[in-house]
Amino acid sequence: MSDKRQRARVQGSWAKPGAKPASSVAGRQPTPGSWNAGPRTYEFHQPADPVRVIPVEKAIEEAGDYEISKGPTGVSRLRLLPGFLPLEEADWMFATLLAELPWSQKTNYGTMGEAYDEPRLTCWYGELPYTYSHSTMQANPQWHPVLITLRQAIEQETSHTFNSLLCNLYRDGKDSIAWHSDDEASLGPHPSIASLSLGDTRVFSLRKKPPLEEKGDYTYAEKLRIPLSHGTLLIMEGCTQEDWQHQVAKEYHDRGPRINLTFRTIYPEPHPSRMDNNGELRQ
Repeated sequence: MSDKRQRARVQGSWAKPGAKPASSVAGRQPTPGSWNAGPRTYEFHQPADPVRVIPVEKAIEEAGDYEISKGPTGVSRLRLLPGFLPLEEADWMFATLLAELPWSQKTNYGTMGEAYDEPRLTCWYGELPYTYSHSTMQANPQWHPVLITLRQAIEQETSHTFNSLLCNLYRDGKDSIAWHSDDEASLGPHPSIASLSLGDTRVFSLRKKPPLEEKGDYTYAEKLRIPLSHGTLLIMEGCTQEDWQHQVAKEYHDRGPRINLTFRTIYPEPHPSRMDNNGELRQ
């Protein structure tokens, strides 16, 4: 055989397609549970624990009386009065109090005795001292004339009488007050507190205290936010201090100074129906 014919014969054998093996899939039955096993049915089981939804924070901005909760302890109420002071009067009082009150930074103590400075300035007026966060503000009966005028106007508006006043100065957005309740024994049961705001607007937040079985977890607590503008009066009444906490949080944008005047009634001895201060850290 010539070399040319030999090469052609070899090339032809390469070019010839081989026989296809028999498919191993033909006739195979789908395996139960495989992707091509056909439609399956699913049975829904109700979860053992109900699905809980985190409540949406609610805003209060309009003037009015608000019943924010009602329970075994009683009713918690808020009264909001924007524009309680006319603008020009509020401007003059703010400038006067900012310049003339004896502002200072209070040192508090934690449950382990550690000292820390409050992130705001304060001063106190009243015939009796006031203790919170393991630190006492001494009695100061020399009320500033502007504060006397304000107390009289607020007492007439609220039908409450007040013998003491805690003044707070938030110098900018970094000054704050952490979550707490004004529930010291010296305030008596169901204290009413009137809070007057002067200066820049800050958000006043509230959250409802969780039931005992939540073990201090506020994840599902009701929450409120109230922007307190210049000249606004807010009154907390009923069981608000017993059933709710409040705060003024830090803000990380420009805020001017704000004065907050909280009128209250202090008793000379702890009221028998009140428990001792729970010792929560107020910063």
